Amino acid sequence: MILVRESQTAVLERGLDLTDQWATEPFETAWAGEARWFVQFLERGSGSVSLHSQISADGLTWVDHEDAPVSGEAAGILTAPVRDFGHWLRLVVTPAEGTVAPLVRIVLSLKE
Repeated sequence: MILVRESQTAVLERGLDLTDQWATEPFETAWAGEARWFVQFLERGSGSVSLHSQISADGLTWVDHEDAPVSGEAAGILTAPVRDFGHWLRLVVTPAEGTVAPLVRIVLSLKE
């Protein structure tokens, strides 16, 4: 018997012009066992950004996930894994002062 794990990929932001801190819309993830954020800079920016997952029991009240933020240049793709997150997830992206990051795409991939 072959078991196939359930998975889902959701594009939460398309063409975001990142000029200030940004939080994605909440996404219900109770069925999933693991998640990974992908932040793709469709045009090369300048400066750096920090990615931090937030979790929620109800999709309304948020707390930072225990994992350390992921930081990197505003170019290419940054990725951040998340485990033990409960029912709801969102990603907070914080650009460093003076960072220019046009055309950002944010994708959430989930697995059972």
